[in-house]
Amino acid sequence: MNASSADLPRLFDRALLRDRQSRAARQGAEAFLLDRVAEDMAERQQVVLREFNDGIDLGTPGDQVRAALTRNVRQLRAAGLPVSDTEPLALASASLDLVVSALALQFVNDLPGVLAQIRRALKPDGLFLAAMIGGETLTELRQSFAAAEAEVEGGVSPRVAPFADLRDLGGLLQRAGFALPVTDVDRTVVRYDNAFALMQDLRRMGATNVLNERRRTPSRRATFVRMAQVYAERFADPDGRIRATFDIVWMSGWAPHDSQQKPLKPGSAKMSLADAVKKAGEPK
Repeated sequence: MNASSADLPRLFDRALLRDRQSRAARQGAEAFLLDRVAEDMAERQQVVLREFNDGIDLGTPGDQVRAALTRNVRQLRAAGLPVSDTEPLALASASLDLVVSALALQFVNDLPGVLAQIRRALKPDGLFLAAMIGGETLTELRQSFAAAEAEVEGGVSPRVAPFADLRDLGGLLQRAGFALPVTDVDRTVVRYDNAFALMQDLRRMGATNVLNERRRTPSRRATFVRMAQVYAERFADPDGRIRATFDIVWMSGWAPHDSQQKPLKPGSAKMSLADAVKKAGEPK
C-alpha cells in the first residue's frame, strides 16, 4: 500500500476474513455491534453543521452505516478494502468530502498506509470518521483460552487478534496528515449464557480467528471445554452468565484547510499556565 508495506508483518489472512464474512452474511449475520456503531456514527456526523456532497463507506461489512447517514450526506457509496496488502485503495486523490468506516480497519495489516491513502482521497476540509474494534475487546476470551491451552495442550497459540491502542491511533492520524485528530473509546459489555454462545456470535459476525499465526490443526475438545470452565470461573456474574467486553475505538480527522483552527505558536499565549491555574482557583 505504500513504499514500506512489503516489510510490514502480515497479521491477518484477509482472504480468509472475506470468506468468513461472506459466509456469515449468507447464514444471517449477527449485527448488534454494527447497529450500535451505525447509530452512534449518525449522531456524531450530525453534530458537524455542514453538508457533504460525495462520501465513501469504506470496508463496512453491511449497509447499516449507509442507511443511518442520510442526513447531511447527498451521496454515500460503498467501497471495499483490498484483499491484497499491496493493492491500493480505489480512491482518487482529493475526490471526497467524507470517508467513513465501521468495524473494518482492525483487520488491516497496513493501517498507517490505509490512513495515508484516505487522507489523500479527501478534499481540503474533508472529514474522516471511523469506528474499529480495539482496546480490551474480548480480553476475557483471550485469557480463558490462554489458561486452557497452557493446561491442556502445554502451550498457547494466538486466537484473539491484538487490537490497536487508543493513543497509538491518535499518533497514526497525525502521521497520516490529518488535522484536528480525535480518538475516544466506547466500551460495551455483553452477557452470554456461556462461552460457546459468545463464540457462535463471533462466527455470525465473521470475526473468528483470521490470524496468520493461528493454529492450523484442530484444537482438542478438552481445550474448548476447559476454556468455557475457566471463563465461567473468572468472568461470570452471580446469575451465572458470563461477560464479554467490546471496545469500540473512534477516530476522526480532517484534511487540512485554512479555515480550521490552528494551535497557538509557542510563546504567543497571553497568560502563562501557572497564572491560568492560579486564576482558575480564585473565587468568582
